[in-house]
Amino acid sequence: MVFSSTVFLFLFLPITLIVYYNPFFTGRRFRNNFLLLASLFFYAWGEPVFVWLLILSVVFAWGAGLLIGRAACRKRKKILLAAGVFFHVGMLFVFKYATFAAREFGLLFGGDFSFINIALPIGISFFTFQLLSYLFDVYYGKAAPQKSILNLGLYVALFPQLIAGPIVRYDKIEKQIEERKETIANFSDGMIRFSYGLGKKVLIANYMAQIADSAYNMYPQDLSTGFAWLGAIAYTLQIYFDFSGYADMAVGLGLMFGFNLPENFNYPYATKSIADFWRRWNISLGQWFRDYVYIPMGGNRVGKYRQFINLFVVWSLTGIWHGANWTFLVWGLFNFALIMTEKITGLTDKLGKLSHLYAAVAIVFSFVIFRSPDLTSAARYFSVMFGVNTNNSLHIVTDFFLVHGWPLLLIAMVLSWPLMPALQRKMTKLKLRDTAEPLLAAAIFLLSLAVTVSSAYNPFIYFNF
Repeated sequence: MVFSSTVFLFLFLPITLIVYYNPFFTGRRFRNNFLLLASLFFYAWGEPVFVWLLILSVVFAWGAGLLIGRAACRKRKKILLAAGVFFHVGMLFVFKYATFAAREFGLLFGGDFSFINIALPIGISFFTFQLLSYLFDVYYGKAAPQKSILNLGLYVALFPQLIAGPIVRYDKIEKQIEERKETIANFSDGMIRFSYGLGKKVLIANYMAQIADSAYNMYPQDLSTGFAWLGAIAYTLQIYFDFSGYADMAVGLGLMFGFNLPENFNYPYATKSIADFWRRWNISLGQWFRDYVYIPMGGNRVGKYRQFINLFVVWSLTGIWHGANWTFLVWGLFNFALIMTEKITGLTDKLGKLSHLYAAVAIVFSFVIFRSPDLTSAARYFSVMFGVNTNNSLHIVTDFFLVHGWPLLLIAMVLSWPLMPALQRKMTKLKLRDTAEPLLAAAIFLLSLAVTVSSAYNPFIYFNF
C-alpha cells in the first residue's frame, strides 16, 4: 500500500483517523496500540509474510535493549550490543545482499547459485537502521531501554515512516510515544504538508518517470544525445520529487497523529557543492552514518589520512545501503571522490557563481550511475550523453516530450529551489497564509486525486531500498 494509492486515500487513512480519534476511547494506550495494529496491517498489505520478519526484529531488539540496560559492566554491554548489531545486520545481509553475493560468487568461481533467490522485504533498510539506532542509543545512555514492546513496535512500525523513512532516531522520538499532544493546528498543518507531498509525487514525479524510463529503456543505438540528457535530467527531478514527496507525506501524516518527524530534505538542488548537497538530501540517513559510524571512527578529530579513510568507509556503506549492485557502490564512491576533491582543492570557492552549475552537472552524472541497471549500461549511457555511439537523427521522442512536457519540466526545476518557503514568508507578511495556503493545498490535493484515480500504479523509488 502506498500513500498515493486509492486504497490508502479512500479507505485506510480515513478509517484509521476515524478510529484513532473516536470520542469513546481517547487514552494514550488505546491510541498507541491501535496505531501499532494499523501500521502492521499497512505493512502486511504489501508484505503478508515479511510482516513477521518485522515483528521478529522488534522482539529481538526489545530483548537486547533490556539486557544492555541491565548489564552491570561495560564489557557485557559491548557483547550484547555486538550481538544485537550482528543479528540485525545479518538479517539485512541475508534478505538484501545474499542473492547478489551468491551470483557474484558463482561468476567468480564458475558455480551455479541461481537457487539462492531471496525476496527483498519492503523497507528493511529503514526499519533495520531504526532498530540499530535504538540499540546504540541505549548503549550510549542517550535513551532508557523501552520496557513496553508495544511502544518499541510503534516506534519502528509507525506507518508514515515505515517504508521509506525518514530514519527516525529513537532518542528524538522516545518521549513523543507517550507524551505527544494531538492538536487541530498540527492536524491542519499535516493535511497541508501531505497535500504538497502528494502533488510532488502524482503531478510531477510520475510524469518525470515517463521521460526517464523512455530514455533509460532505449537501446543505446536508438538514443540521441539530446534525449539522453533530457532523460538524465528528468530522472534527477523524478527521484527528488518522488522521495521528498514521500517525506512530505510522512511528516504530514505524523503531524495528523501528533508526531513531529524529522525533516529529510532541504532543497538539495539549490546547493553549490556535493558536500552541501548531502547535508540537504536524505538528511536522516546522512546523520545516521555521521553519528553511528563516522564519529565513532574518529570523525574529524583524527589526522587527514584517517579522516580520508573514515569518509571512504562511510561513502562505501552509503552506496551499499542503497542496494545490492555494483552501481550503488560506485555511486557512493563517486560522491566520495567529489567531496574529497572539494575538500582538498577548495573547488567550489574557486568556481564562484559557477559552483551551482558544477553541482547540478555532478548530481545529474551521479544519478545516471544510480539509475543504470549495471556499470556497462551506465558507461553506454554516458557515451551517448557525450555524443559517442549515438543516433542523433532520432529527435522525435525528444521533441515530443519537450513540446508537450516543457511547462512541467520548467515547474519542476523552479520548485526544486526554495521558492515555496519564500512564498510562505510573503503570505505570512501579507497576513494571507491562513486562508491562501489551505486553498492552495486543497486545490493540489483534488487535482492529485483526479490524476491518481485515472492513472496507473506507480510505486515510490525508495521502496526498493
